[in-house]
Amino acid sequence: MIKSKLKTNTGYSLLETVFYISFFAIFSILVINTLITMTKSFKENTISTELMQGENIMERISREVRQANSIYSISVNDLKLNTKDTIGTAKTIEFVLSGSDIRLLENNVFTANLNTANISVQGLTFTQITTTKGVAVKMVLTIKSTHDSLNRTQNFYDTVVLRGDY
Repeated sequence: MIKSKLKTNTGYSLLETVFYISFFAIFSILVINTLITMTKSFKENTISTELMQGENIMERISREVRQANSIYSISVNDLKLNTKDTIGTAKTIEFVLSGSDIRLLENNVFTANLNTANISVQGLTFTQITTTKGVAVKMVLTIKSTHDSLNRTQNFYDTVVLRGDY
């Protein structure tokens, strides 16, 4: 009786090894590319969110101007308003551009910065508009994110009429 010896291959061939290494390399490149894209998107989203904080700053200033009785003083980077608190006591509210921060002062006492540390205020201007029908304040705010390597800025504009004038 003749025994036939069948040769069984239990290892990987060179072609299989090259295929698996190529597959792993392509898969790794796709994963790394996805992570890089997600990181860039997250950074852009963070910068966009920070720049939109300017809307909150403008809304706060606009609300105070709208509720004010009169303008105490106004200059390019400083607005001081005569107003009243919730119980009717007279007080002043002041918005001042100090360096890259917008400072809020109540009765000449520093209350808070309106912008966060990651927002740099590039410009804040106030202009009084006086007509026969009343007084308004035009405001222009320019901010940038401290995280933005492209140094993009965002501008916000608003014109608000004082409440005693409408």
